[in-house]
Amino acid sequence: MITFLTETALEAGVAIMGVYAGEIAVTVKSDASPVTEADARAEAIILEKLKAFAPDIPVVAEEEVAAGRIPVVAERFFLVDPLDGTKEFINRNGEFTVNIALIEHGVPTAGVVYAPALGDLYVAADGKAYHAAVRDGVAEAPAAISVRPASGAVTAIGSRSHNTPETQSYLGNYNVTDFRAAGSSLKFCLVASGEADLYPRFGRTMEWDTAAGDAVLRAAGGSVVNLDGSPLVYGKRNQPSDSDFANPFFIAAGGLSPLPA
Repeated sequence: MITFLTETALEAGVAIMGVYAGEIAVTVKSDASPVTEADARAEAIILEKLKAFAPDIPVVAEEEVAAGRIPVVAERFFLVDPLDGTKEFINRNGEFTVNIALIEHGVPTAGVVYAPALGDLYVAADGKAYHAAVRDGVAEAPAAISVRPASGAVTAIGSRSHNTPETQSYLGNYNVTDFRAAGSSLKFCLVASGEADLYPRFGRTMEWDTAAGDAVLRAAGGSVVNLDGSPLVYGKRNQPSDSDFANPFFIAAGGLSPLPA
């Protein structure tokens, strides 16, 4: 399956870069978030391929949900964000990704995060995480990645577009010697590859934003937990205080044990 998901993400990336090369037309959805033709093209490719490959596994995809097309999910389903980091895409800084994840019993067990403008591919499969460079749409040989061990000094990473005062307050609990800003699910991947130690998120996210990066980080030996320390779970429906598939605030960490907030 992971080979198929990787090939699908690469093909979606080609469609995205076709739009990226020209003028980017932006519309605004009902939740005030931006959307482009690249989102629609990439999602159409992914949905078509997933339907052909695994017709019995439901797919929850961002633009489908925005259009009111929400499947009934069971213990096994896909989560898809065809273009995570649309603001980064519009700003042309390269920090946007294609995210595809498989969820089993609430846990992201496989995932692909592909940054087509940067040529970076991150994969989680069979409990292991990998990075591969992509050249001319073809992935090179993957190399295993893992989180780095905890130390006294912490490199933190946060959202380029959605940083909050709560984030800065939480980071005050650590000896943060370096802070990096990045867009999209690349933040999970930078922790997974040992380039950062901590990614606290005190801002709204949806499950399709996080699932693939979460899969990569967990497979690399890290963790993604709620503010009380319990694991972040997927497939959240009928939430009394939020919409379907919305995430609570969370802490993503590498080798260190995240402190409760």
